[in-house]
Amino acid sequence: MEIANVLDSAVVDLNMEAQNKDEALKYLSKKLKDAGYIENLDMFLKDIYYRESLDLTGIGEGVAIPHGQSESVKKIGIAIGKLNKPIKWETIDGKDVNLIFLFAVSKGNVEGNPHLKLLSSLARRLAKKENIKALKEAKTFADILQVFK
Repeated sequence: MEIANVLDSAVVDLNMEAQNKDEALKYLSKKLKDAGYIENLDMFLKDIYYRESLDLTGIGEGVAIPHGQSESVKKIGIAIGKLNKPIKWETIDGKDVNLIFLFAVSKGNVEGNPHLKLLSSLARRLAKKENIKALKEAKTFADILQVFK
């Protein structure tokens, strides 16, 4: 499964406003709920916060990849938020975050580990600084898709 195949403009905000990590996670989770990716917002957020408590999801270079498996997820998706102003986040390089990829993956969806395959695919793309730069400069959903094709 490739990232470009699960991206959806309905859950992407390239001019996102959030004052902190909590606001960002709630906002992107609500976008996933409104677009039909998750059933129960509170359950999904609880599962995301549980995963956040286990390890850093801020991978550096201003990027965070919060994720976790939740029974609330109806279909796999990735909400993307490009923040207008960086926010504090626990990261491996200690830098604030301005690009967030929030994964929605069902707890029961373990066959073939789509969650791990998507994370791996995203990590490969983000290993190239030019891709991070392109994502941070993206003005449209098409610009985002271009990085993942």
